[in-house]
Amino acid sequence: MTDLKIIPVSSQAELERFIRLPMRLNAADPKYIAPLLFERREALSPKHNPFFEHAEVQFWLAVRGGRDVGRISAQIDSLCREEPGKPTGQFGMIAAEDDPAIFQALFDTAEAWLKARGKTHVMGPFNLSINEETGLLVQGFDTPPFFMMPHDLPYVAARVEALGYAKAKDMFAWYTGVPTFPKAVDKRLARPMGDGVVFRPVDKKHFERDIKALVEIYNDAWADNWQSVPITESETKYMKDSLGFILKDRLIWFMEIDGEPAAFGVMVPDLNWIARDLGGKLFPFGWIKLLWRLKVGKIPRFRVPLMGVKRKFAKDPRGILAPFRIIRELRDQAVKYGMTNTECGWVLEDNRPMNHIMENLQAVPYKTYRIYEKAIG
Repeated sequence: MTDLKIIPVSSQAELERFIRLPMRLNAADPKYIAPLLFERREALSPKHNPFFEHAEVQFWLAVRGGRDVGRISAQIDSLCREEPGKPTGQFGMIAAEDDPAIFQALFDTAEAWLKARGKTHVMGPFNLSINEETGLLVQGFDTPPFFMMPHDLPYVAARVEALGYAKAKDMFAWYTGVPTFPKAVDKRLARPMGDGVVFRPVDKKHFERDIKALVEIYNDAWADNWQSVPITESETKYMKDSLGFILKDRLIWFMEIDGEPAAFGVMVPDLNWIARDLGGKLFPFGWIKLLWRLKVGKIPRFRVPLMGVKRKFAKDPRGILAPFRIIRELRDQAVKYGMTNTECGWVLEDNRPMNHIMENLQAVPYKTYRIYEKAIG
């Protein structure tokens, strides 16, 4: 074991190795789908991802005998709310061969980095933010992941727990075919929406305005949620550029109440399914397949990654039904593109209102992702 080294990622070549390592580790897993390399390069680049504007981040590789055998990140997000007397940093991007020595060395390094910066607790995994990929897969290994959802090998959770990490919170991904509502819900949705309500899709001519409205609703709706982090103005632009690449017509819907943006929902094609056989690469012919599948072909898998209702409208009779109306409209539009499978999530295990909506959709919680925490001070 003496030849095991943990090296900080400090060059573009090392970052490329960091990005590609999970592709080798998961090569024998038929459910694994390699992410698009260009998307991962941008997501982990301070030049492109505005997360780095408010966070300090370090990546490491574990190397043995000249071969990469593991990776991890540590990050400190200045926008994260901390409990009084409990300064907390984060870890993420964990992937390694099934060897306790590798996991030990990686976490020792990440924890030392956080302790040197005054942190006494660590929580994760966040890849890199709670607004991006979050959690470690602990249940649901038998199905491929949807876009922007992690996929981990079954042994990883046991290795992390063996290092003293305990559950902080679980999150569910909910799965259904074409979402359907109980008759009682359909009957309520058939009633008029009420005075002062405007229900509309995103306006492409004012896309930037609508994305800002979406973020305004999101930041308000989730402000009191566990570990929530607001989306910044720079991240709004990044989201606009990213969503523009994969969005289909009429798959962002808004409800306005009394002239104010009150609720929204987003549904996106499952980019993982679209890129399932590309091995993460777009050249020389991957672009052709990707664009054809996005623009022309039928897409069976869609995901609802974002939804929110402003808190002031959450108990308003007009706002209470907003999630159901939005999901119904997203469903009807996505079916036109070929949707037969839907994922909604993630949803915190103790978010009863949202989990209740999922139950009403006759969805099942088919994957569980876990956030761990540990005292390191």
